[in-house]
Amino acid sequence: MKIRANLLIGGFLFAAVVIAGTLAPWLAHTDPVMDADLLYAEEPPGAAFWFGTDAQGRDIYSRVLYGARISLTVGIISQLINTVIGVCLGVSAGYWGGWWDDFVSGLTNMMLAIPSLIFALAIMAILNPGLTSLLIALGLTNWSFTCRLARASTLSLKSQGYVQAAKILGYSDVRIMLTQLLPNMLGPIIVIGTLGMGGAVLAEAALSFLGLGIRPPFPSWGSMLSDARDQITTAPWISIFPGLAIFVTVLGLNLLGDGLRDILDPQSRSRRA
Repeated sequence: MKIRANLLIGGFLFAAVVIAGTLAPWLAHTDPVMDADLLYAEEPPGAAFWFGTDAQGRDIYSRVLYGARISLTVGIISQLINTVIGVCLGVSAGYWGGWWDDFVSGLTNMMLAIPSLIFALAIMAILNPGLTSLLIALGLTNWSFTCRLARASTLSLKSQGYVQAAKILGYSDVRIMLTQLLPNMLGPIIVIGTLGMGGAVLAEAALSFLGLGIRPPFPSWGSMLSDARDQITTAPWISIFPGLAIFVTVLGLNLLGDGLRDILDPQSRSRRA
């Protein structure tokens, strides 16, 4: 029952955020950047402005909707990059072994020793702030967990009979990795990818909050929180709604990942029971 609840609640929350971001041009009341009117600055939530307005008189509801687009784009694309890098390195290291395995293991340990957010900060300090730079920074800093998982799964699978049969049939190493090993580890990879998306959304918000991610006036939840620091006591709604958007998105992804883990990994479910 708990498994189904996690999956349903997480899937519903994540789907709601996806729908809100996708339909933002139709759901938003105003343009999130251009429609600013100082006459309506710091208006509290009401019938005219559901989430209130910020210090420039922009509709926070519209900016939160458009901010979902940025957060989802960063979360999905950066995690795809991390997954591809981690799977390629982990599967090849586990399958080939030798010096390549030692090199990948050492590189993975080094990445695990450095907090991913610190590494992303260093990359963003070199690159110009923006969406492309953000995708590069977050896409190159969080692949180590996927790599470890893929390597461990490969080490346990490569001695299986069907892999040995593929070798006898003359399959190339790359074909064996793609057709025999990868399909049998997709479940855990999907789970860790779903959980990693939540981390990417948080990282994007943190970098934008520090001024190294999406720059104002473009609507990003992190930059909206940064702009609201001076009005946190006089106009708390400016920071409450972007913060709630981050909370709901990350909660939904974590619950969805937890539910998928219990379904795709029955052993994990039995251990927790």
